[in-house]
Amino acid sequence: MTVYFIGAGPGDPELLTLKAARLIESCPVCLYAGSLVPEAVVARAPEGAVVMDTAPMTLDETHGEILAAHQRGEDVARVHSGDPSLYGAIAEQTRRLKADNIPYQIIPGVPAYAAAAAALGQELTIPEVAQSIVLTRMSMKSTAMPNGETLENFARTGATLAIHLGIRALREIERQLAPHYGADCPVAVVYRASWPDEQLIRGTLSDIQSKVREAKITRTALILVGPALGREHGFPDSALYDAARPHLLRPKARRGATATS
Repeated sequence: MTVYFIGAGPGDPELLTLKAARLIESCPVCLYAGSLVPEAVVARAPEGAVVMDTAPMTLDETHGEILAAHQRGEDVARVHSGDPSLYGAIAEQTRRLKADNIPYQIIPGVPAYAAAAAALGQELTIPEVAQSIVLTRMSMKSTAMPNGETLENFARTGATLAIHLGIRALREIERQLAPHYGADCPVAVVYRASWPDEQLIRGTLSDIQSKVREAKITRTALILVGPALGREHGFPDSALYDAARPHLLRPKARRGATATS
């Protein structure tokens, strides 16, 4: 018996990995986060499977269902949205599994920030503009952030920020980030990335709050902030494909080519 923590991706059932789909289709028990995982994903569960929405359940109740499956010798598909390694709340679950000697595996999935970037049609790491992405969140009513993990500290790097659980804190986000990025720094809010009702809202730190309020978006949205979001010109091509720069798989520079800066 094994518990499989399965990343179901951001919402589009076609973004399931082949492995994730195969495991959901084979496990006799399927526990899923119903508030974030669409029914089409768990509809893959085999006929007669126990399929339970864990959204209204406590951690102990969910673990109790896993213990019962363990006693029956039945594999469990524990389906989470996005990728389980990012805000998946699996650390406390795996801690209990280890204590009870129940084997588990983690199956990665497409994270929300990747789906958001795809929806926006752009890269988040632009040469000489931003080469790092910070995945973070706002505290709000959730667990407090560790000391030092503040928006101001992240903003000092100039990296692209992907902010979770912050749609109700846009005024505070602007207050903390504007001194570092500038009030005109590009911001994109992606509501329910890859779902049929996906919405994209582009703006700046100074006006994104009013745009989001007008769209009546209050939850399930990812906020992307950083200069890379607004750059289509004025940056060099990547050195990776530069004809004048040889590398291991292209050991000779092309004749007459000039290296980019």
